[in-house]
Amino acid sequence: MSLTENILLVVLVVVVAGAGAWTAAEAVRPGKGHHRDPYEDVFDRQEADRVEALPGQPSEVGFQQFAGYVTANESHGRALFYWFFEATHDVEHKPLVLWLNGGPGCSSVGYGALEELGPFLVQKGKPEISLNPNSWNKDANLLFVESPAGVGFSYTNTTKDLSQFGDELTATDAHAFLLNWFKRFPQFKGHDFYLAGESYAGHYIPQLGVKILEGNKKAHRKDRINLKGIMIGNAAMDASSDDRGLADYAWDHAVISDEVYGAIKRECKFPDDGNESDKCQEAWNHFFSVMRDIDLYSLYTPACTDAMANASRSHTNSSSSSSSRRRPWKLADTPLAKVHRGMPYNTYDPCVDYDVLDYLNRGDVQKALHANVTGMIPYRWEPCSDALSDWTDSPASTLPAIKQLVDAKLRVWVLSGDTDDRVPVTSTRYALRKLGLATVKEWREWFTTDQVGGYTLVYDGLTLVTVRGAGHMVPMITPVQASQVFAHFLAGNEMPDKAVV
Repeated sequence: MSLTENILLVVLVVVVAGAGAWTAAEAVRPGKGHHRDPYEDVFDRQEADRVEALPGQPSEVGFQQFAGYVTANESHGRALFYWFFEATHDVEHKPLVLWLNGGPGCSSVGYGALEELGPFLVQKGKPEISLNPNSWNKDANLLFVESPAGVGFSYTNTTKDLSQFGDELTATDAHAFLLNWFKRFPQFKGHDFYLAGESYAGHYIPQLGVKILEGNKKAHRKDRINLKGIMIGNAAMDASSDDRGLADYAWDHAVISDEVYGAIKRECKFPDDGNESDKCQEAWNHFFSVMRDIDLYSLYTPACTDAMANASRSHTNSSSSSSSRRRPWKLADTPLAKVHRGMPYNTYDPCVDYDVLDYLNRGDVQKALHANVTGMIPYRWEPCSDALSDWTDSPASTLPAIKQLVDAKLRVWVLSGDTDDRVPVTSTRYALRKLGLATVKEWREWFTTDQVGGYTLVYDGLTLVTVRGAGHMVPMITPVQASQVFAHFLAGNEMPDKAVV
């Protein structure tokens, strides 16, 4: 059933707690001169956000899509841009999943939706998008949000906001966005709701999950969000564990010397608060400098070199001005408690970001998506935003928030591609040990067909799943295995322990 066909379910969802329920006949849009009812407002808001078709899109896609802006803070004029895809089938019964990329400052629309798990993939050297055979909207209704304001098409009318964002304000705005999005799409209010994301979303997702739990305690029953669980991939969760694992993994995988590794181990203490000495910072700077020619996010796949990038650009009709080029490989201000914003690797095209950047900066694409509708955003769309001039708060650990979600009996899965050296599986294992959860099922392999897809460890209230051969962005590098993990996560089923030929 499509969203349009399904929209009569608003009758059951929106006004159950109201003065009286609508009948099906009353839910039909009234003609001119009739009294305007709330259903008509909902219908009109949704229709205004409907994406009829995107430039270069296949003619038949089998699902509906919507995009636009939802207010997160009215007084400051902060609005977050979203792109929503219905499930390919059984829309009214499929769960709703919000996906967030990290950074902080990177776009869930550019990465998650168009390079990883969304239903469309931008084509190399062509002004087209194709269907993603491993899209996660086969199993769920997918909602991508560019968060916080200043990322991608999301904006604020209060310029000083851009220097004041941090974890707390981002979570507050994301929660406000969700409450307002559900007002626009109330037929999804009762659906099972999950949060998912990767990288710095190891901060975003647990913190938003806690906001939702706290908000639900204060809200009227009809306004509660039906949160069921979270899944975070290669997630920055604990600065001490992240940094210790980053160094250990790089040395174990023979990409740094004994001397570089020794300097880090000698100068850095890996304290829980993440604060280190200047000498430790110098050791980390040396570490990143010697890693500059390989892809830290996917150790065993080609990096996007200048030659590859230039070849990629030569196949497009877009401008070669500096504003449209891939930004240089740039380290974060410090490796401690932050995730580097560099550009990740795509299995088939390590320079895919160029194509996404070109596509989303096209005027006809922005018009179709109802993005930058006034044309007043003073910068181009970028995969990772430089508009955010500072990041004011970033707790050294989100393990306390994750523990709150575990204690609330939510489904909590942690995913880890095992060829990532930015937030490697070593870091993830160190961090999860700090939770002190009892082991329910010991470490074992799981299968994709007759091949080992990875390994899994089940704790009391949390499941760890690794994916063999996947880098930092698991759905991009190993899309088949990623979609398999996602389906098992939603179903609450353990990964298969036997080969299937």
